[in-house]
This record gives sequence, structure tokens and C-alpha cells, in this order.
Amino acid sequence: MNTILRKQFLAHVGQTSPSPMLVEVARAEGSFFYTPDGKRYYDLVAGVSVSNVGHCNPDVVRAVQEQAARYMHVMVYGEMVESPQVTYAARIAAALPAPLDSVYFVNSGAEAVEGALKLAKRVTGRTELVSMRRAYHGSTHGAMSMMGTPEGEEWKAAFRPLLPDVRAIEFNDFEALDRITRRTAAVLVEPVQGEAGVRLPAAGWLEALRERCDRTGALLVFDEIQTGLGRTGALFAMQRYGVTPDIVCLAKAFGGGMPLGAFVAAKRTMDALQTDPALGHITTFGGHPVCCAAGLAAFDYLTRNRVVEQVEAKGALYEELLAGHPQVREIRRSGLLLAVELGDAAKLYRMMELFKEAGILSDWFLYCDTAFRISPPLTISEEEVRDSARIVAECLDKL
Repeated sequence: MNTILRKQFLAHVGQTSPSPMLVEVARAEGSFFYTPDGKRYYDLVAGVSVSNVGHCNPDVVRAVQEQAARYMHVMVYGEMVESPQVTYAARIAAALPAPLDSVYFVNSGAEAVEGALKLAKRVTGRTELVSMRRAYHGSTHGAMSMMGTPEGEEWKAAFRPLLPDVRAIEFNDFEALDRITRRTAAVLVEPVQGEAGVRLPAAGWLEALRERCDRTGALLVFDEIQTGLGRTGALFAMQRYGVTPDIVCLAKAFGGGMPLGAFVAAKRTMDALQTDPALGHITTFGGHPVCCAAGLAAFDYLTRNRVVEQVEAKGALYEELLAGHPQVREIRRSGLLLAVELGDAAKLYRMMELFKEAGILSDWFLYCDTAFRISPPLTISEEEVRDSARIVAECLDKL
């Protein structure tokens, strides 16, 4: 690594932890990124489920270049008619189940969550918010408030007071659904819990949650920031699990590698943000035309090339190739989102060192430091799945 660049990175770029990975990226393509000295890394994180169509996808690069040459930011969101934004919104509305047909563009997943919570309060006139234990929704104050305790307390304690009137229940706990009442404005849930270490919904639980929200008048909000745009083997996880929320939050892969998020609801619901007060929820850069052009190109690439239809088979192949290793306790999986459970944090940290040496980029989960993540670009080939799994198995052999 360029030592001057490294020193400047540590001195002048705000850090998120005392131990950054410190791998310098020179370029990226497909399922790989490369250091300046030419070392190749398999990307088994995909920017935490961002790069679903692969790095430097030619369709996305072309869309960014062409839109940047036409116009970039011209006015705050919601005032001008901008073709990439409108076309993408129409495409997303057509792909989602009814009645989700109105897209409010923002810049990130945390902002999508913030907007969804405000919309739920505005529509219901209620204040109570219900989240799930081991949930992660973002680092802004409102999103952080919805990180279910006690696992989220490590992150939340230093920033209190956060939003009042928030309670957490256990994911997959049928009896806990009774705590959703007519005081509840919204229930926020990931259909598959990501940072908990890929925890899938129990049979019938999402349906029971939907029924309880209907009975109490609470709005059901799905956080599909990590699961959306094909990650679970369906374009949206709600389609895989057969439950439609009142609001869905999107980001990560939604921008095709550019910063873009959205919350989507029925138009009759979304229209509540227009008045009392007008401009009660606004954003300067939300729906940026270059980001929307990138997201639209990525979305069209996924659908045109039937990428999502191949996701389940690729995820199953990873599971088949790794599940029998003696160091692997369990594999939890939804599509190409896998948690490979080692059952030991020390082993997990050693695996991260071995991966770095071997040319594998993986990661653990915020609420699960005993499992490593496999969530490569959805465009990864079968040959690349087999080869990367071979390298992973070789690293496991060294534990």
C-alpha cells in the first residue's frame, strides 16, 4: 500500500473503528477488486449487498456517464420532472405487489427508515414504534432508536436520549405480537434479519405479524435495504415470503452502486406527506438523477438477464460446498445471503486474517461475531462460486 496515502487515510478520513481493513483498492470488476500491486480479492460482501450487478457493470457505468453529461442536480427533490427518477419509480411500482405504487426517493437506507417512521406517525396519528431485537436499520437517531435492545445497546447507550415510545419484541416470537396495540403507529421488521446473522422468519410468523397489524391499525414496515433487488432469490423478499407490508424501505443495491434509497407505500398513504404541513419531509439530493440512472440501469440489467432466477441455485451451491466442513457448525441462508457459523468468535477473527491473506473479502455481522458473511454480487458465475468456496475451505482447514 502507498504509505503516504495510508497515513492520510488514518489522519484525515473519519474512522468508524480503531481497526479498519486498510486494503487499498485500485480497481474493481465483476466479482473482484484489485490492489495497486495487482492482488485480486474475491468480493464476498458486495459492499454489504450493494453491488448486486457486479463491480463496474458496463450498463451502469454507461448510464452514469450519459446522465452526468445531460444534467446532475438541478433542484431539491420533488419539484422538477426528471426522467431517470420518474422512469425508475414507475419500474419499481410495477415490480412491487399492490398497493405499493408511490416511491419517495432519499439518499440512504437510514433516511428511508426515517421517512417511513415519519409517514407512519403522520398517517396513524400514533406515537408508539415497535422494532425487533437484533435489528439493524441505520445510524441516524431515529433508525438507531429502532435497533432492538439489548443487542443494540452497545451502539445506542452513548447517544441517548433517542426516540421515545419505542419498544422491541423478539423476531419469530408469536406470543410477543400481542404487544402490538392500538397505540402502535408502525412495526419495523427485516423479513430476513441481516446483522443478526441471517435469521429467517419462522413459518407463518410474517403472516401472523401482518394479521396483527391489520387488527390494530398499525402500519407494517419492511426494511428490505439488504434483502431487496434479488438478494434472497426473489426481486423482493416480501415476494419470496408472500407478505406485503404497508411501507417498504429500499437502499443498498437500489442505487446500482450509487447512493440511493427510497420508502415506498400506496399513493393514498404517501399523499399524507403533502399537507399538514406541506414540506414536512424534504431532501435536497434524494432521487439524484445520476443515482437514479444508475439504479434504473442495474434494475433493468437484473430483470433483462434473469439474474434473480439464478440466485437460489448459486446460494445452494455455496451451502453444498461448505456445509460439510468440520469447522462449520451451521449455514443459515436466504438466496445469496449466507451466514457460515463457526460457533467461536476467536475462530471468526482468525478467519478474517486468513481471508485477507488468501484474497477473500468477507465480514462478520454486527450482532453475530461467530459467523462470517457470504453475499457476493448476484452476477457471480458458477465457476467463481466453486473457486471462491475452495479458497474459503482452504482457510477453514487452517483453523
